[in-house]
Amino acid sequence: MTTRSPVRLKDIAKDLNLSVVTVSRALQNRRDISTETKERVMQRVRELNYEPNLAARTLATGRTYSIGLVVPSFLHGFFAEVAKGIVDALRPKGYGLLIATSNADAELEKRETEHLLARQVDALILASVQHSPEFFEEIQARGSACVLVDRKLPGLRANHVGTDDVEIGQIATQHLAGQGCRRIAHIRGPEISTAAGRLEGYQSTLRKFGLPLGPELIATAAAEDSSAEERGRRAMTQLLSLRPRPDGVFVFNDAFAVGAMGAILAAGLRIPADIAVVGCGNARWTHLLRVPLTTVDQGAIKIGELAAKMAMKLVVEVASPSIRDTFVPVKLVVRESSLRTPAVASIH
Repeated sequence: MTTRSPVRLKDIAKDLNLSVVTVSRALQNRRDISTETKERVMQRVRELNYEPNLAARTLATGRTYSIGLVVPSFLHGFFAEVAKGIVDALRPKGYGLLIATSNADAELEKRETEHLLARQVDALILASVQHSPEFFEEIQARGSACVLVDRKLPGLRANHVGTDDVEIGQIATQHLAGQGCRRIAHIRGPEISTAAGRLEGYQSTLRKFGLPLGPELIATAAAEDSSAEERGRRAMTQLLSLRPRPDGVFVFNDAFAVGAMGAILAAGLRIPADIAVVGCGNARWTHLLRVPLTTVDQGAIKIGELAAKMAMKLVVEVASPSIRDTFVPVKLVVRESSLRTPAVASIH
């Protein structure tokens, strides 16, 4: 039995009476190739089941057409959505994605990042848990393209795609105030820029409305010794011991909010009548909870898409690229966990 030779780029070019360069540029979706030519090439690619020779392409271009992604975890959905946005943007351009998780451990993040660089990824996309910029300054000094997503690192000049976390804190807290809450607490996250921004937005809104603002109204769910839900439950239990008790709470993320809501219900209190709750992230399951959760949608898929496009652009830029800071718009998604005033419209 004879073995069929693999289809080569020049076979497609010969079939279509095009140059190999034209076919290659069509497969890269280059703007200087007409739509008609691209469609002809793609049709022949499908007919012949053509698979590009990645090793040959790497030798010819000096690129591996792969991007590395390092995130703290995929357990609670936000970073899974970010990854989906990245893949959706990379796939049409012929790039692949290599993924690693750091388990929110700074040293493990360094090792996973080095492993990706050893695989010669063309660029890195990271949601970092580092507390200082030295490691990434070293990566940048090597000439590696890098994009931060979600959180920033103080003192590091780096490309970033995320949200305005101060705005998130403001719109969540303003919504609770608008629902009649007059003693609003906050369950804050770990020592990262997103948590600091949301805390700032929460505090500035309380000052704006002349509402009580004190350290006793802020509980931290930062320890990594248990699940996010358990950390949220413990923080809410701390707030429930206050007298007078809070009548509203803005929670750093949806996973913490689930634990907080569990603590409220376990104490025999009603959501939102006794305590209104707002989370952040708009995880896919938040509308399925016993009390559907009001939350701030961060546009996670869009964050991933823009981060991927930024990373690919950095790969091909010859000149030293300027630092870009891109913010994705956020929106409040109102559900039953905070809805004390029926006139407020829900966004689904």
